[in-house]
Amino acid sequence: MTAKLRKGMLFGMGNPLLDISASVDNEFLLKYSLKPNDAILADDKHASLYTELIEKYDCSYIAGGATQNTLRVLQWVVQMPEVTTFMGCIGRDKFGGILEQKAREAGVNVRYQYSDKFPTGTCAVLLTQNGAARSLCANLAAANAYSVEHLCKPENKALMEEASFYYISGFFLTVSIESILTVAQHAHEKGKVFSMNLSAAFLCRLFKDQMMQAFPYIDLLFGNETEAREFADVHNLGTHDVTTIAKLVSKFPKKSAVPRTVVFTQGADDVIVVQGEEMHTFPVPKLKPEEIIDTNGAGDAFVGGFLAMYLLGKPLETCVSCGIKVSVEVVKNSGCTLSDRESVHVV
Repeated sequence: MTAKLRKGMLFGMGNPLLDISASVDNEFLLKYSLKPNDAILADDKHASLYTELIEKYDCSYIAGGATQNTLRVLQWVVQMPEVTTFMGCIGRDKFGGILEQKAREAGVNVRYQYSDKFPTGTCAVLLTQNGAARSLCANLAAANAYSVEHLCKPENKALMEEASFYYISGFFLTVSIESILTVAQHAHEKGKVFSMNLSAAFLCRLFKDQMMQAFPYIDLLFGNETEAREFADVHNLGTHDVTTIAKLVSKFPKKSAVPRTVVFTQGADDVIVVQGEEMHTFPVPKLKPEEIIDTNGAGDAFVGGFLAMYLLGKPLETCVSCGIKVSVEVVKNSGCTLSDRESVHVV
């Protein structure tokens, strides 16, 4: 089955953040109690991190936020403007202006809520091991102020309802579970596809209740091996084997009769996909160390490539293949950025 792309086909929600990216030493991570391949929300002990990062290291400023990254990549693949719509909250400031400009340039139809009380959120992207490991520390600021009232405005609700596919990062669980459930329930009632991402290990543990409220609605679940294992521990699944976890997670209670598809990436190792009773593995091409510039955004890019083909009704193999190809491209660049579209054959 193939489908035709149209404007507003996929609706996404998440935390729009400006990434402040730099290569740092391990001492910097230790100073702020950070791990090499992890993602956390900033707290009081990280107050000086952003200033120190900007003063001591050569920083790049890149439009980020997991869902927004994914939608920018999807737009890059399909080369048709406004196939995707995105909602989240930013401040009325310079960083917010940069984020909005980058998203619109990429072809995403952004409908932000604007906060007058908080600045646009930022995310420190700390690269170690020559770019092969990335530690994320997010200061949500305005992103945390998103409210379901914005989603329920008639003009925004109409955009949500005209979509056929939905994608929300797990990070949004900390912001507005009401918005997530509003979207999820609409998707369920209308027989549309609702997808989410585990996004970070801490979400599986600290936001377990919110995650499990949304879980029965999830038709398509993404995550990486670290998140999968944390999810398994939190839910006492009794295994750290990622394939087994994917099979078990696919069987978690679900509102609709359509089997849940679970897609787990494992960095340079095979991508694992469980769909109904079927399990598939897909190899990832091995890159030379000198080809790896920055792994930040690789997971977001994989989802963007996967969903681009998924919207077109392409087979699972094509979806995964496209996801892998665009994530490989992102790893070769700084941040979730891509090369010239003409130079990359995504399918």
